[in-house]
Amino acid sequence: MVTRVYSNPIFLEHLTPSGHPERPDRLRAIAKVLEHDVFDDLDRVEAPEGDAETILYAHPEDYRDAIMAAIPEQGIARVDADTSVSPKSWQAALAAIGAANAAVDDVFSGAADNVFVAARPPGHHAEKHRAMGFCLFNNAAIAARHAQKAHGAERVAIVDWDVHHGNGTQDVFWDDPSVLYCSTHQMPLYPGTGARDETGAGNIVNAPLSPGDGADVFREAFSSRVLAAIDSFQPDLIIVSAGFDAHHRDPLAEINLSEEDFDWATGQLMDHAGRHAGNRLVSLLEGGYDLEGLALSVAAHVGRLMRG
Repeated sequence: MVTRVYSNPIFLEHLTPSGHPERPDRLRAIAKVLEHDVFDDLDRVEAPEGDAETILYAHPEDYRDAIMAAIPEQGIARVDADTSVSPKSWQAALAAIGAANAAVDDVFSGAADNVFVAARPPGHHAEKHRAMGFCLFNNAAIAARHAQKAHGAERVAIVDWDVHHGNGTQDVFWDDPSVLYCSTHQMPLYPGTGARDETGAGNIVNAPLSPGDGADVFREAFSSRVLAAIDSFQPDLIIVSAGFDAHHRDPLAEINLSEEDFDWATGQLMDHAGRHAGNRLVSLLEGGYDLEGLALSVAAHVGRLMRG
């Protein structure tokens, strides 16, 4: 079993205002925990710079160009109330996209069995025409389209267990039955979307959780809603929007998961990838803002990917 991890120092140079939860220390915490000798067999690769044309898989050209134009020569500029850019944010965003697309190439070519991309800025709140929720471009949506365009994937499933609903991914694929989008998330909570009756073209499956819910409720929702949908859809690839802010330590929400729950969910998706998708699974970092909870959760997630 070959598990590849993409990272790049450029991700640390996407800067946010002081005190902002989506900060470079998140990736430092992940890098530190993955230094443990149990991770010695990881195939570690530097994330390549992506092709800016692939942004158009999920966003219109004028939106892409507006983000590029918003990059400041120095300091930090806001593109919405909680989403910022700094001088290196364009390069960081391109590397996040490049890594996501390379990860798709890896699992289709057999270069890796599964891949975890430790990148920032995250992506799942980025709608077709709008940056929000710390996200500039929708990395998971772009990667799904790349799988279809470059590798002939007919059906791609995106599973989002970030505690905040991935409104952006839902927006991109709302009327596209070739992509299944499944999300577990706290509701009510930012961004306010993700009700069970939001179903798109029958390809959107939302499993909202209530504040205070823990492992039992999460696992039941994941099994009955997400895994059942994957079995019906039979995807050629599973992409995980892997946010770890449903961990009980996280300051931005009130779901009480532990790292063992992320281990379990990872194993379930690996089983389903084996059943339907030739084991092809790509995981992209989204949220997770308590550094200890994030590190423990990523260690559990990546460790489960390595065990096969």
